[in-house]
Amino acid sequence: MSDPDALYQDAIKQFARAAHGHGQLENATGEAKLNNPLCGDRVRMQVAIDAGRIAAIAHDTRGCLLCRAAAALIGVRAAGQDAAAMDAVTDALDAMLKGVAPIPVAWPELAMFEPARAYPSRHKCVLLPFHALQAALRNAAAATSSGDHRDQ
Repeated sequence: MSDPDALYQDAIKQFARAAHGHGQLENATGEAKLNNPLCGDRVRMQVAIDAGRIAAIAHDTRGCLLCRAAAALIGVRAAGQDAAAMDAVTDALDAMLKGVAPIPVAWPELAMFEPARAYPSRHKCVLLPFHALQAALRNAAAATSSGDHRDQ
């Protein structure tokens, strides 16, 4: 049984409203833009990398509360992480949403998305900012390895 009110609990609303990390980076080393055409969510994620870790992050997120809350959580927690850590968090979140793994210990705030388990069509809303971040990190790594340090 699923409760639609639980899906949009206060924690989701607070993170979406706070929009941590919303904005633009002047010296982004990686950027990615992803869309979810089914529901209209759009995320532009920018990162600045220093010594292989996220030194700064910014996003412009247009979409539902779930997508905006996920982007804001990234804005709070992603600085200092490397690509491998973000891949692990994204995989753990995906497994949690599918109901095959518990809430990731490293990011306990992901518990706010637990009610989305009951709504498989909403999983992509939660995961879109994480996938945008992964793509931005890949773009930053590609730019660094090619010697191209321009904004992506």
